[in-house]
Amino acid sequence: MTAHRTFVRRAAFAATAGAAALVLAACGSDKPAGGHDMGAKESGSAAAASPQVGDHGKAEGRDSADGHNSADVSFSKEMIQHHRQAVEMAGLAEGRAASKDVKSLAARIEGAQDPEIENMSGWLTAWGEEVPADMSGMGHDISSSMPGMMSAGDMELKKASGGDFDKKFLAMMVKHHEGAVTMGRTEKSDGKYGPATRLAADVVTAQTAEIEQMNKMLGKS
Repeated sequence: MTAHRTFVRRAAFAATAGAAALVLAACGSDKPAGGHDMGAKESGSAAAASPQVGDHGKAEGRDSADGHNSADVSFSKEMIQHHRQAVEMAGLAEGRAASKDVKSLAARIEGAQDPEIENMSGWLTAWGEEVPADMSGMGHDISSSMPGMMSAGDMELKKASGGDFDKKFLAMMVKHHEGAVTMGRTEKSDGKYGPATRLAADVVTAQTAEIEQMNKMLGKS
């Protein structure tokens, strides 16, 4: 009788131990029947879906604040002043020009160059450079340092009106644009900062077209 009870106890213990082993095995494995590790598979998928931060950063680095040179700084500082004078001249047209075409051209110049001034000012700030003081309308003669800039005397355009204003405005703006095209070509050749060289290319393209338009309006071509 004692032997029979001992046999039953041993059988029950073996059954319990076997069931526990099966439960532990099931809980401890993440692998499906095919033997692939699901954790590794999911980790690999997440890595593939995520962008390569290092590569992206390297690509963006070409246009970072570190990717500029002295030509970019000079271009930005000088073109800001150059654009400011063009915007000042263009702003006179609405109240003084007789020709609707002149007024339309002036508005287009003002609308294009104001945002470019803001962009270049932002670059200089990012580079730790000083943004030039706004000397437009203050009688400063800074024409000697940049091609196409009007002297304080040239800016007597402010006193002209009607057809006289139209002719003076177009003649002066042609000269002004020619200076900007020269500056843009220099930046395209010597600059390093991508956005600055692209802006320079845009200036050359847009202002060359406007020079042709203004010469036609003056009857020169």
